[in-house]
Amino acid sequence: MDIIKIKKGLDIPVGGKPEKRVVDARSIRCYAVKPADVVGMNPRLQVAEGDHVAAGQPVVADKNDERLALTSPVDGVVRAIVRGEKRKLLEVRIEQSASAAQPEPHKERNLKGSPCWWMLRERPFGTIANPYHSPKGIFVSMMDTNPLAPDMDLALNGRIGELQAGLKALAALAPLHVCLHPEQDQLAKEVNCGIEGCEIHFIEGPHPSGNVGTQIAAIAPIAKGECVWTVGAQDVANIGRWMTTGLYRPERVISVGGPSARNPHHYRVVCGACVDQITDAQLMYADYPAMTCDRSGTRIISGSALSGTQIAPDGYLGTYDQQITLLPEGNLHEAFGWMMPNFNKFSFSKTFVSGWMNLVKPLLPKGALEGLETYRFNTNLNGGRRPLMFTGDMERVFPFDIYPMQLIKACIVGDMELQEKLGIYEVEPEDLALCEFIDPSKTDIQSIIREALEALRKEATA
Repeated sequence: MDIIKIKKGLDIPVGGKPEKRVVDARSIRCYAVKPADVVGMNPRLQVAEGDHVAAGQPVVADKNDERLALTSPVDGVVRAIVRGEKRKLLEVRIEQSASAAQPEPHKERNLKGSPCWWMLRERPFGTIANPYHSPKGIFVSMMDTNPLAPDMDLALNGRIGELQAGLKALAALAPLHVCLHPEQDQLAKEVNCGIEGCEIHFIEGPHPSGNVGTQIAAIAPIAKGECVWTVGAQDVANIGRWMTTGLYRPERVISVGGPSARNPHHYRVVCGACVDQITDAQLMYADYPAMTCDRSGTRIISGSALSGTQIAPDGYLGTYDQQITLLPEGNLHEAFGWMMPNFNKFSFSKTFVSGWMNLVKPLLPKGALEGLETYRFNTNLNGGRRPLMFTGDMERVFPFDIYPMQLIKACIVGDMELQEKLGIYEVEPEDLALCEFIDPSKTDIQSIIREALEALRKEATA
């Protein structure tokens, strides 16, 4: 077994790890299609309020290419079209029909014309994959090292046949690269059943070794003028279901956890589900089962705590997200907190005593640090914003062959030529989420990278 070892990175021990059990939440009735989640989409509505839509029917399509469309996850009725500033289209909300008829299988099962096409994304820029492009490869990551990420073996349990069918369909489009952790060798044997053009890669190391961007950089870095496609492991199984049965049922097992979660575990949901029932259950007071919910002191994040998006308690799961993170709001001021020993606060720079725990752990009796190996993180910045400082810390957690600080500064000043030389085509904002987490300057690095990529994308398509 050839193993790619990622040495740089950081595993963040956030408390509230989800249990390895799955609760079926496919009975949720409300869903949303969210074009605002899709990079580069210039959306045009295909439906109006009150229209009945079938599962897999296009709801929003790109004005420049109608094949790049977001489809309805369920059979139902369009209840609301939500717009933001300057009438920007944010959501199309759909209520599932109470007595939905058994859907008819689609006869045409061409992947490029299927309702599953939005599941494939293209790097650089992170847009929906352009069917006219010829990627140098398609990458599927079957591991996720984000804090509180779903257990992929649990999520794919019972879907191996669909997974194999999806991988076979993708391998027909371009060379396929499947990335797993060495401990997933049994899953590797099950999915690698002689699929021509499919390569299996084993990768280990701290976060972000599970990010597809890290895997691409280690296996086949992107140069200017090249592109690769990426797709999530559970979406591969959804594609496989479409290819084998003709049925469009985009399901995912998501993890729900965090310090504010009362009973963290996994849920099986349909993509775009409303999370109000889940947050009601997870944020309940101690007088359970009374439905009294304290939401004001909790931040609900669709996605990872590092790169997710804040949503309302009755908001909707992000288009590509597979976890919900519940963090306490950090709205309390702690006087002279930096002077305390702080055994219960995570410290990357070893400012607090907790930062030295890993060094003394081998010297202590077994179980001596029980309860101190995970932390009750909150959303407090723990300091004010300040100019970027060269500390060398970013280079310790950023596994790409790129200078992160120099790239960030080139993005801030808008020097596109320098950005290209420094390797911006290899990264997405989530790849620098760890740099943002440990940055003492509190800089919004992910937004800076996204703005720079958008400028380059518009320049390239002008």
